[in-house]
Amino acid sequence: MTQIVLFHSVLGVRPGVLDAAERLRADGHDVLVPDLYDGKVFDDYDPAMAFQDELGDELWGRALQAVADLPDGFVTAGFSAGGGRAVFVATRRPVSGVLLFAEATLVEWFGDDVRWPQGVPAQVHFTLGDPWREQPVVEQFVKDVQASGGRVDVYDYPGEGHLFTDPSLPKEYDAESAELAWSRALAFLRGLEV
Repeated sequence: MTQIVLFHSVLGVRPGVLDAAERLRADGHDVLVPDLYDGKVFDDYDPAMAFQDELGDELWGRALQAVADLPDGFVTAGFSAGGGRAVFVATRRPVSGVLLFAEATLVEWFGDDVRWPQGVPAQVHFTLGDPWREQPVVEQFVKDVQASGGRVDVYDYPGEGHLFTDPSLPKEYDAESAELAWSRALAFLRGLEV
């Protein structure tokens, strides 16, 4: 069993996030889903991003507070902006792995002297046509993880959906790609168990 902290996207703790947590629990993991928005949930990106901007740097503090009582060695995971929180926490606490969906966050964004945690593996899942995918960022993310001795796998899927694993977002969801992504993610998590 692995302790996983699963951070929600800019849209908040939608049903798809809860479904993901249940999928992880069904595989034997202990999953914490911090609600950094205090119950606020969005269906559209524009108001969600405006709300996130209102909260600003407070979100980083909320993410750290959410894991304050966990023993070291947990896995951080996140969807989109939640992936940014997952990476941030991994630079502040000893973790055993980082799992990202529709996100690649560079550690340099958290300070010039911040490095990827030594030897920590990562796995990333993106659609090729994701409107927020920045390929140079993905490539630098891979270099950062490898430079610190970590293993990193980036998996690409057909389509343009951003949160493509979330069945509560039918315009983005891709069932076949989601199942493949989850099979890879679960294998990654099992590989971290000691």
